Amino acid sequence: MADFMKMLQQAQQMQGRLQQLQEELEKITLTASSGGGMVTATADGKGQIKRIQIDPSAISATDVEMLEDLVLVAVTEVQKKAATAAQDEMQKVTGGLALPFKMPF
Repeated sequence: MADFMKMLQQAQQMQGRLQQLQEELEKITLTASSGGGMVTATADGKGQIKRIQIDPSAISATDVEMLEDLVLVAVTEVQKKAATAAQDEMQKVTGGLALPFKMPF
């Protein structure tokens, strides 16, 4: 019974650390750009897009597809950075243990 209580206590501690991790990830600011800086996407550590900046020189009524591609590249890149940051932070919390499930952030 003592082993079960110890496991329950460890699980509660892990849950507290995971909650803290989520709060920390929300405070992280990541950026990625495309087109030589013509489009910049900003996200938090959970991958939530917070801002898109578009240089006026990237706006062309005759080439909307290029602008769409630049936005897509910048957003995809910043979300990859956020996933990497979350994974790095998760490894700190779990001590490098590979958990059998994917975290929801």
